[in-house]
Amino acid sequence: MANLKNPDLPRPEAAGEKDTYDDLIEKIATKVVAWRMSIPAIMVLESAKPLSFVASQALVFLEPLVQAFLNTREYRRFYEMLENRENVERLIQAIERKEEEYQAAQKAQKKQRKEAR
Repeated sequence: MANLKNPDLPRPEAAGEKDTYDDLIEKIATKVVAWRMSIPAIMVLESAKPLSFVASQALVFLEPLVQAFLNTREYRRFYEMLENRENVERLIQAIERKEEEYQAAQKAQKKQRKEAR
């Protein structure tokens, strides 16, 4: 099935491949942790998980406005990712994992500074 917006761009499903969104999930999780917004992001994602499909359709509706500010290919992949609750759960898990890695790195740095004194 071709992409409805641009028929020249085939969707991953057309080639027999299913987009796993792994790269997008990792990118979002990394930015959320870097911005120190892990807890609010997890709370929002957990509470909105039952409405993820409705939220993705709202993002489809807002796409013409967003095109002026964001990369439309990644935006499209983001709202397509939200259509499946499993992807939302994978995003939550990625944020939790990145947050644990960040906390461990912070503890190691703190311990290193303490030993340097």
